[in-house]
Amino acid sequence: MVRRWLMFLGVLAYAVGSIATAQGDALARPKYAIRAGKVLTMDDQNRVLDHVIIFVADGKIERIVPEKGAKIPDGYKVMDHSNHWVLPGFIDCHSHTATNQSGDLHDYVWLTNPGLRAGDLIQVDTFNNNRAIAGGVTTALLIPGSGTNLSGFGGIARHGARTIGEAVMRSPGSLKIAQAGNPERWYFGKGRSYMNYNLRQTLVKARRYWKRWSDFEAGVTKTRPAYDQRWEDFRLIFGKLIPASVHTQMFQVVSKSMTMLHDTFGMKLMIDHGTFDAYKAAALAIERKVYAIVGPRVWWMDEQDRTINSCAGKWWDAGLRKVGLNTDAGVLPQEDLRLQGTLSVKYGWQTYPALEGLTKTAAEILGVDDRIGIIAPGRDADLVAWTGDPFDCRSGVERVFALGRVVYEASGRRLY
Repeated sequence: MVRRWLMFLGVLAYAVGSIATAQGDALARPKYAIRAGKVLTMDDQNRVLDHVIIFVADGKIERIVPEKGAKIPDGYKVMDHSNHWVLPGFIDCHSHTATNQSGDLHDYVWLTNPGLRAGDLIQVDTFNNNRAIAGGVTTALLIPGSGTNLSGFGGIARHGARTIGEAVMRSPGSLKIAQAGNPERWYFGKGRSYMNYNLRQTLVKARRYWKRWSDFEAGVTKTRPAYDQRWEDFRLIFGKLIPASVHTQMFQVVSKSMTMLHDTFGMKLMIDHGTFDAYKAAALAIERKVYAIVGPRVWWMDEQDRTINSCAGKWWDAGLRKVGLNTDAGVLPQEDLRLQGTLSVKYGWQTYPALEGLTKTAAEILGVDDRIGIIAPGRDADLVAWTGDPFDCRSGVERVFALGRVVYEASGRRLY
């Protein structure tokens, strides 16, 4: 009997050790020396580097050196992209499918839902996210839908992650607000006056909670406020640590979003959609340092001057420099984010600002630009090797690195 137990324990120990070894291998972050023909760093100096080597270790970019004369230390695996462009992974700032959902995430009950957190649904190795990776998207903001005026908080999801800890880059990552263009249909039907009234009442309560805690932490008051889960995440909103993603489109509604949510409540805003004639509010956005994350509609027929225009391009032409794009997945799949850029450029936007909108600008508004969005030493190694210009439909993704690991290779099975 004793021998049987010892044999059983030995087999069990071997099995546990094998599983632990397999998990360790899966979580390992190899060292790479990536030979790149052209690197668009997307940094503040707008540097484009030709014929360089990007050294990657422990999930981070170590250094970038000219390829000529460079020595590759032992332990680094060479990845040859001498004929390719390397860019930061694209960032989709508006997704409802960055989880296992097959369609839109519409999980709410009331006209305002302050306690809901979509970030809790972020998962790893899902169909949607793997398809996104093949399209060059390595990060997405997962948010609830727009069927109510305040549908809850979103979370920033890392595609290609191996654990939930890696996948959840930040949660909460934003507050989702919709001021018109869907919530009217909730329950028995609403008008804009009632929607704005009800939303304002919710935000007033949330701001009071934030103010009580701010005063306590600053020593203005001595009594510790009671914790309330419904309002706790709003401390990040009113502290301007995370933005509000505002489903708002036409000029009048976009203007109201800025005067109400920014001016009255002091929120950090990104206009999420900003289509049709929304660009006419560009002067207000510039003054308030508001971002416009345009999509899924990227072109608009202006019946006044009878022209077809790029929605993002019109914001840019009006002077706003903080412009990005989204897919509103599942309106469009996340992997179509590059197509959003392609069409925006086709209808009048400039190529380099459009690339910024999918990388650096997107990372800035989400507050994660210290980690992703540009290629520089110390940043996360979320890198995509393209066969050429991402906005040229003849180009495709050759290889994707997420947190320093290879998570997609077209040589195995090209999807796009």
